[in-house]
Amino acid sequence: MSKWEVVIGIETHVQLLTKSKIFSGSSTAFGAAPNVQANAVDIALPGVLPVLNRAAVECAIKLGLAVGGRIAPRSIFARKNYFYPDLPKGYQISQFEIPVISGGALSVVVGRGEDSYAKTVQLTRAHLEEDAGKSLHEDFHGKSGIDLNRAGTPLIEIVTEPDMRSAAEAIAYAKALHALVRWIGICDGNMQEGSFRCDANVSVRPMGSDVLGTRREIKNLNSFRFMQQAIEYEVKWQIETIEDGGNISQATVLFDPATGGTRAMRSKEDAQDYRYFPDPDLLPLEISAAWVEEVGAGLPELPSQMQNRLTRDYGLSAYDATALTASRETGSYYEECVAAAGRENAKPCANWLMGELSARLNAEDLSIADSPVSALALAGVLRRIADGTLSNKMAKEVFDALWLGQGADADAIIAAKGLKQITDTGALEALIDEVLAANPKSVEEFRAGKEKAFNALVGQAMKATKGLANPQQVNELLRRKLSA
Repeated sequence: MSKWEVVIGIETHVQLLTKSKIFSGSSTAFGAAPNVQANAVDIALPGVLPVLNRAAVECAIKLGLAVGGRIAPRSIFARKNYFYPDLPKGYQISQFEIPVISGGALSVVVGRGEDSYAKTVQLTRAHLEEDAGKSLHEDFHGKSGIDLNRAGTPLIEIVTEPDMRSAAEAIAYAKALHALVRWIGICDGNMQEGSFRCDANVSVRPMGSDVLGTRREIKNLNSFRFMQQAIEYEVKWQIETIEDGGNISQATVLFDPATGGTRAMRSKEDAQDYRYFPDPDLLPLEISAAWVEEVGAGLPELPSQMQNRLTRDYGLSAYDATALTASRETGSYYEECVAAAGRENAKPCANWLMGELSARLNAEDLSIADSPVSALALAGVLRRIADGTLSNKMAKEVFDALWLGQGADADAIIAAKGLKQITDTGALEALIDEVLAANPKSVEEFRAGKEKAFNALVGQAMKATKGLANPQQVNELLRRKLSA
């Protein structure tokens, strides 16, 4: 057992799904040529004034309701002062002392199967702010360029308490938050485009201590795999540094995927270094109870609510329910499949969705919305397994045919390929009698206590039926005849 305890807090920048920026009318569409989506407000021309985007506020209200946080009836925008080439004003408009959301929590499941456990991560706050531009260092003949298209893009920064104790817990939280913001429609979740970026604050302390260690912040982690690698490396590095007699200095670091390690970017600033003060160009943001109620009425069933319903109504495990609510599309696919296959197939539907279907989607880099096998088609396969028409092996053959577009539904493929399982007891008994007569040595070995001989006889029976016999029936009939 380690003598060190890991302490992790996560800050996540979520790009809000609005058509225009938070304080201007410029487009937020991704992929435009540099600087064509930056107007006078975004580039901070003298005399311009910001105007708050109502849609960005409604995104914040949705998040506050989804995590059970306190939505401030009155919050204030502040200027966060720092000087980067891609920050035209020389400050970022954010929120400091009074954020739009305080508190809240997110419950997650960490691990898989019997080793999984529930974890609740408390949130400190979530605040609205604008994004900076982007510095470009490639293909400029030794020079750097500035693209201000992102300047002013609406963000909500979500900050947790230092509640996580391992990289696994941090990843579980980040995935749950990613699913939630997509589920409620406030973010597209595209990590490659920078729509969902995590910073991990990592420290270690002696086991049993209640004093936090010195933290180092790993910036701009844009994939869950990189996030796990970065945290695991940072934890190992900090522990080794301390055990070798060194000290940890507060710093901001970057993760290098090429080396799998972190490197210092700059010493870590504290709040006073940013010289926050209320922005004189923006009035306080006032959110009425009626506005909150109006936005809340449009929220869909939340992932946590659906998870509870799936475990209650379908008898699924917490792990299964969490996996099936990884996205609204996945949850909808599952419910459509169960509705068509029957509630008695709720667990098989979950198994196929998380197993065969997910494996094929991942292998071909497809989302569930683009699955060649529809929920109704998968339900057809499950119904034929349940009524004994298909064995599991046959079902996978039918699934493959559906995936390749070789038939409209399971029944059509079963008919075309002659895959109907043999379940006639009389026919199977006659066939097994022939197998026993043709394999006296295996019969003798089994009766002498060699279990492998039984498997050989099962194999012969299945071969004789070209794999169409019901394996369970074959097993039962063989044992009965061998015991006679």
